[in-house]
Amino acid sequence: MDFEDTAAASAVRQQAEEASLAALVDQYAGALYRVAFSVLRNPADAEDAVQEAFMRVLRHSGQLGEVRDHRVWLIRIVWNIVLDRKRRAKTRPETDDVADLARVLPSTGLSAEQMASAAQHHAQVLACVEQLPAKEREVLMLSAFDELSSVEISTVLGITESSVRSRLFRARNLMAGMLNHARGKARELESSSRTAETAAAAEEETR
Repeated sequence: MDFEDTAAASAVRQQAEEASLAALVDQYAGALYRVAFSVLRNPADAEDAVQEAFMRVLRHSGQLGEVRDHRVWLIRIVWNIVLDRKRRAKTRPETDDVADLARVLPSTGLSAEQMASAAQHHAQVLACVEQLPAKEREVLMLSAFDELSSVEISTVLGITESSVRSRLFRARNLMAGMLNHARGKARELESSSRTAETAAAAEEETR
């Protein structure tokens, strides 16, 4: 009887622990998905990565009491998962679908049109980020998309805080140059389009 009571108590504790861990992952699910999507650029792969992170958390539940910052700990787990998946292979194509991109953006107070516009801008920014050197790209994604501080990024990447700051400085300078170039191209296209429309209208009037 004592053995049965002990086994039952152990089962109850395990269930409670799993429920607690599930609640923890659920609490940070949005942040974990943003991390995964910013690297994998595919919603299904990002969701798979978050699910894998949950399974790893269950396997390492004994470490939970030693973790000071659960959010950074979980992000580091997901970050390692997605980098490993990215290195191995792309199992699904990357997406530029506005609805998928909108999932990684804050939705409070935004209309559907504003969300679509923000998602399109986000896609343009991601395209520029992909052109950055790997080290600069990593710190910028964690800072800009996942809103981590320099201290938190240093924990996730296992580098010094000063290295994070110097890489962020280089990344932002490179991004500013690329975005300015992209905006210049957009203005040129818009100007060419207006010129073509004006010429077409003038030609129509002379007929």
